Amino acid sequence: MFEFAKDLWVGRVPLKQAFWQWAIVYGLLVNLATSGLFLGLVVMDATALPLIATFLLPVPFNLFVAVAVWRSADRYQGPEKWADLGRAVTIFWMLILTAAG
Repeated sequence: MFEFAKDLWVGRVPLKQAFWQWAIVYGLLVNLATSGLFLGLVVMDATALPLIATFLLPVPFNLFVAVAVWRSADRYQGPEKWADLGRAVTIFWMLILTAAG
């Protein structure tokens, strides 16, 4: 698993997989899970510290995936418009997911 994470980080995973699987699907799942946890803590009247920690929990994943997609786009051999679009949509998507969390 560590080797795959390293490949993803340095951009050796194909852009299609980095974007669709990791940014879109797993990004949504990670952020939905932490949003659910956050809402559960709100309902339980949690103090500010666990709420802030839970809100920030997906940020490292979001940053990791954004960098991974960016680097995969750098290695993409197809039309440059797809690499640029992958970068732009991933940054936008991660910002939306982080803000919505």
